[in-house]
Amino acid sequence: MSKIDIKDRKILYELDQNCRQSNSQIGKKVGLGRDVVSYRIKKMEEEGIIQNYWAHIDNFKLGYNVFRIYINFQYITNDVKEKIISYFVDYPNSWVVASSKSEIDLAVVIWVDNIYYFYKFWSETLDKFEQYFEKHTISIYIGADVYKKTFLLFDNKEEKRLICNMRCSKKKIEIDELDYKLLNELVVNARAQLIDLAEKFDCSSQSINYRIKNLLKSGVIIGFRVKIDLSKLNLQHFKLDIYLKKHKLKKDIIRYLEEKNYLEYMNYSMGWSDLEPEFVVRDMNEMLSILDEINNTFSGAIKKQSFFIVDKVYKLRCMPQIKF
Repeated sequence: MSKIDIKDRKILYELDQNCRQSNSQIGKKVGLGRDVVSYRIKKMEEEGIIQNYWAHIDNFKLGYNVFRIYINFQYITNDVKEKIISYFVDYPNSWVVASSKSEIDLAVVIWVDNIYYFYKFWSETLDKFEQYFEKHTISIYIGADVYKKTFLLFDNKEEKRLICNMRCSKKKIEIDELDYKLLNELVVNARAQLIDLAEKFDCSSQSINYRIKNLLKSGVIIGFRVKIDLSKLNLQHFKLDIYLKKHKLKKDIIRYLEEKNYLEYMNYSMGWSDLEPEFVVRDMNEMLSILDEINNTFSGAIKKQSFFIVDKVYKLRCMPQIKF
């Protein structure tokens, strides 16, 4: 566990609100000078607390849908497992590739702009690796509600925690090739300077700034965020699957959970569970306590709850890798 104080936590919180804001702007919000903020950020980067900065992109608005593949292995060796994982990581349209400690072994999330192409990709995948899959489940990812990282601020009581709603079946927004190239850059380096982006794409910094503002205005870019190694803050990420006995209480459970600082995402899907919140908590004991609390609060409404811990993330890229 790395030692950070409340000022560091506030800096992380502000970076997650908008990591493109200047260190001077962050300093005014957290009560520190620009140079002190710069020093603290650099130190957290060196210690691995800050892993990278990324643009949160709503790819539904670019015409994509999302399929999820949950896989259980059989007859697997380390070499074969590495080969399968590399296969999914190298696939340009994969969003998430992660192993887990749970009822599933590997989770793969795929951006889909053409269902037939996904069908061909999955058929080819089975031709290669079917003998190593004990079972697999494909579900449709509908979207998510995204919440601020108020768990960083302990007893924060901020009224509006919701950042955005991402949903499928939205009207496609048309953008040009330079916009796609800009998104490809920002998704892996959201703090890139305007002058560096302008040089890379051979245009003016004013043009880059204008395009970024338009992508934000249209909702293609939801925000500019920071990826944190939670383990270094003595925190743990859990995904919960809730299967409902009384579906009409779904909205009540969502309203109950969205007031909790530990809620980071509320996911929605077809073909898996009814509710899929993601929590950030201190440890397993706190997670089990939350499960009991949910069951007691909504007694008789929940058929089953299960959760899993991500063991290792092999790929997390909030946009397909587009080649031009």
